Order: sequence, then structure tokens, then C-alpha cells
Amino acid sequence: MSTAGERHITTSSDGSTTIWVPGLDEHYHSIHGARTESLHVFIEAGLKAATARPVRILEVGLGTALNAQLTFETASDLGIEVHYTALEKFPITNQEAIALGEAGMQEALPFLMATPGVAMRLENSSFTLLVEDLRNYNAENEAFDLIYFDAFAPSAQPELWSDAVFEKMHRVLAPGGILTTYCAKGVVKRSMKAAGFEVEALPGPPRKREMTRAWKR
Repeated sequence: MSTAGERHITTSSDGSTTIWVPGLDEHYHSIHGARTESLHVFIEAGLKAATARPVRILEVGLGTALNAQLTFETASDLGIEVHYTALEKFPITNQEAIALGEAGMQEALPFLMATPGVAMRLENSSFTLLVEDLRNYNAENEAFDLIYFDAFAPSAQPELWSDAVFEKMHRVLAPGGILTTYCAKGVVKRSMKAAGFEVEALPGPPRKREMTRAWKR
């Protein structure tokens, strides 16, 4: 998720922390439960559905690093090796990261304060933060097994939900790879299908009827 505007730390209904961006009137995660949404959309429907070992993950929108934190916690519990690349055009500042830590997100701090472009080792896994726009990201020589597509909603950032973007996401996925997202809009699913994805609608997190998972067969 990205924005160059003002950001405010707030608490979602399950007690976990998120960020509100007044300029876009958007939250980094669901106000009905940031942690609950992340576990449902990205861990259960994404990480636990991926069969590749190790799992190579691309996240579109690091945000508060909640998805990264939960991924590495779950991977450690399950004994899964993970190599994680996170794209974030406007990363959290060190001052904001400290405030998030004080708000209960201490476990996310290593990811939020990672040196961009330098792989951080975590046991036999790795995490790399790249500060760049998804549309400019050169991933032609990479192949991922799982994409967490966690950009702001299409109404706020339509340029990140285009046909061209999903064509690019399809190219960088390995055969059998997964793209998972909270978004279930028909126009988004049509773009995914046009890019070559096999698309399925899954039950959504609290207060959301559906989410979307797409496969590269």
C-alpha cells in the first residue's frame, strides 16, 4: 500500500493496529479486524495453499508489514522456508515505525526498518524491501510462487488494478503460482482472467462477502 500523504495510526475492531490515510479515506487493513483480515486473505488462502518449497513471495504493498510478520511467524511454525520480496513506494518512516511498535506491533519493526534492497536473513529464510512503484518493477528474471496483492482499493489506486498490471503479475508467477487479494470486484476478476489467471471467489473476512484467489495453471 502506498501514499505520500498524512497517515494516522488507529485500532481495528479485533484490537489490532492499522493506519488511516485521510487523503484517500482508506485504511491499510480492514477496520473490522486488521489481523483477522490478514490471516484470512493472505495466510490461510495464500501461504497455506502454496505447495512450492521454498515459497517465493511477492507482496504488493508492505504497509504496516503485518502480512510479512504473520507470514514469517506461520512459516516458522510450519517449518517452511520463505523468500519474501515486498514492494512499497512510500514506506513507513522510522518515526512511524516506532509509533507502531508502541501501539503493539513490535514484531513488525524488523520488516518496517529493513534497509531497502538488502536481503535480511531470518533463519533459512529472507526478506527484501524494495522502495519502488509496482509498474516500474523489473521482475522479468524472477519467478514467484505466491503474490500478496494488497494495494489500496481500485477506487483509490485504479492504476494498480489494470490489465497491464495483472498481465505482469501472471508473467512473474511460476506455473502453479497463486495471487491472493481481498478485492472481489468484477472488473478486477475480469482483468485477471484476461491475463490468463484461473480465478476463484472465496468467502471473505468479517464484513466482506467475498475475496479473490487466482492461479497460474
